[in-house]
Amino acid sequence: MTHKDHARMRRAILLGALASVAAPAVRAQTAKQLRLIVPFPPGGSTDILARAIGAHLGPALGQTVVIDNKAGAGGSLGAGEAARAQADGNTLLMGHIGTLAVNPALYPKLPYDPIKSFVPVAWVARVPNVLVVNANSPIRTLEDLVKTARSQPGKLTYSSGGNGSAANIAFEYLKLKAKFPMLHIPYRGTAPSMNDLIAGQVDATFTGAPVVLPQVRNGRLRALAVSSLQRLPSLPDVPTVAERGFAGFDADQWYGIVAPAGTPDAVVVRLNAEINKALQTSSVAEQMAKEGAIPTPTAPKAFGELIAREIPRWAEVVKAGNVKPD
Repeated sequence: MTHKDHARMRRAILLGALASVAAPAVRAQTAKQLRLIVPFPPGGSTDILARAIGAHLGPALGQTVVIDNKAGAGGSLGAGEAARAQADGNTLLMGHIGTLAVNPALYPKLPYDPIKSFVPVAWVARVPNVLVVNANSPIRTLEDLVKTARSQPGKLTYSSGGNGSAANIAFEYLKLKAKFPMLHIPYRGTAPSMNDLIAGQVDATFTGAPVVLPQVRNGRLRALAVSSLQRLPSLPDVPTVAERGFAGFDADQWYGIVAPAGTPDAVVVRLNAEINKALQTSSVAEQMAKEGAIPTPTAPKAFGELIAREIPRWAEVVKAGNVKPD
């Protein structure tokens, strides 16, 4: 073997060693496919937001982003699959308030731990809930609702998309803070829940703005209050719950992306940067506005802190409302 052959061999060995060390941090940049698991069926807010982010993330990373809908058990099945995936940045989970904060209190044996199984990547958006009644209801304000419910215990009802759903949890939180009774009528999905409210079969619901806004605009529903700390630009005349005497009330739904625990920091940092860029593009902002969502570009640490804060808060609500999953 010549001197040149020896030199080439040493160089090959050195490059191979360097590649093996760097591989975990760059694999997300070189693999052709990135799987973004959505733990709910297609068409919902989680799915729509995931697709909006994925459309920008793919070209930015030079990868094909595949949206993989894995529904079941309130999002737990898809989240569990994401938790078990290889921690290389090529599998992500579009989580939300239910999957990452409420489910630990609802399901005694989750196939994942929201804190230990994942590393936070990016807080994507928050979606305020809107408290609504039928347009023909004599109830015209939040104060009217609370007063009527207190004076006629067991008479007023509220609907939701199911036991343990975001609407169920939000309304139970409102009941806990405002101290009034209302009977929960769970449905199998948000659509039938809204249909019966419009038909006058139930008295109220407290659910995400995307579902509510069209019905408020067409005059079928009356908006009493919003769950966020600030009024919604799309409903400027509707007060916040906090404004109506319940200081600090904040019960927005939120969405964010996490990766399996152990995903390299360099991969997380890059994914966070690209997702934040996507959130600031006009196309994603317009898509979110249609969904009643507010973009929340932040560092991974801030999203992790949000998850950690929310878990005990919603555990209290689940316990107080004796909420059980379907």
